[in-house]
Amino acid sequence: MTLVRKSLLLLALMLGAFGSAIALHPSAKIADERPPLDLKTLIPAQFGDWREEKQTVAQVVNPQQKETIDKIYNQTLSRTYVNPKGYRIMLSLAYGGDQSDSMQVHKPEVCYPAQGFQVLKKSTAAIALPFGPLPVVRIETQLGQRREPVTYWITVGDQIVQGNVQKKLAEMRFRFAGKIPDGLLFRVSSIDPEIPRAYDLQAKFINQLLGALTPEQRHRLAGSFGAS
Repeated sequence: MTLVRKSLLLLALMLGAFGSAIALHPSAKIADERPPLDLKTLIPAQFGDWREEKQTVAQVVNPQQKETIDKIYNQTLSRTYVNPKGYRIMLSLAYGGDQSDSMQVHKPEVCYPAQGFQVLKKSTAAIALPFGPLPVVRIETQLGQRREPVTYWITVGDQIVQGNVQKKLAEMRFRFAGKIPDGLLFRVSSIDPEIPRAYDLQAKFINQLLGALTPEQRHRLAGSFGAS
């Protein structure tokens, strides 16, 4: 092998190593490339059969201290909505502009037990919506006599992820593109011992909320699923 070829091969190896290093340590945040997100103005106070119940202060179930929450999440939003029959649904959103390894959105099945709840069952589902099937996770929780079914999803960048494998694959896709994805947790729950009824009303709530948004707004909440 000539000296020139050796030099070119060495240069190619160095460039490959440099590219891998950049990919494994991305610095460009997806959040900086997007319009600013304001959850309070994005989520309407009234839509479909639901209106915000301002007298009730919904609590985000989260075991972290305020300092940790402020570090992980750029914004959180908690509201309680009520329909004409008096049925209440608690909505909780948490958005983080940096979903690197130390800044991960925390799953409800981890947060609820830290508050004393039992997670009785966990399952995945697809809610049929006009925009297509929405993949969600459902958990049944209980604290004493209080039964609180939960429906949620998590986005990494522009993708809804279910489970650690999907989440890691999505993170790797952005990492090898040299980017740090943002992330959002969308969670609804209701205090209801009748689990099927709770999930049915939560699905209708999600359907009407997403239907009240523009395609761009849906995309911010539900990734590429909500773009159409």
